[in-house]
Amino acid sequence: MLTEYWPILLFLIVAGGIGVALLVIGALLGPRRPSAEKQSPYECGFEAFEDARLKFDVRYYLIAILFIIFDLEIAFLFPWATVFNKIGMVALVEMGTFLLLLVVGFVYVWKKGALEWD
Repeated sequence: MLTEYWPILLFLIVAGGIGVALLVIGALLGPRRPSAEKQSPYECGFEAFEDARLKFDVRYYLIAILFIIFDLEIAFLFPWATVFNKIGMVALVEMGTFLLLLVVGFVYVWKKGALEWD
């Protein structure tokens, strides 16, 4: 039974060996020319002008959370779509209810102005 897994084990050993070898070769043969400019903080193409611990606006996190919520809800449609012919009319009504709640939530968030960025 374990002989069936030898190709997978061999693949993992070769892939890990190649990854480690590339890191070692890069560390040994890569150029090292540090300078003050290379060692300075760099952010978005210009010098950092504020503290790195600057607080983000709450709306940034709100939009990120809303994106994750709606993205995950849409991901529930894929398994349902693969077995659509086998699950019948009851499942169609349940998925319609799910999508209706999704749309209602989206309209609520939209009307509350959570998707606006000032």
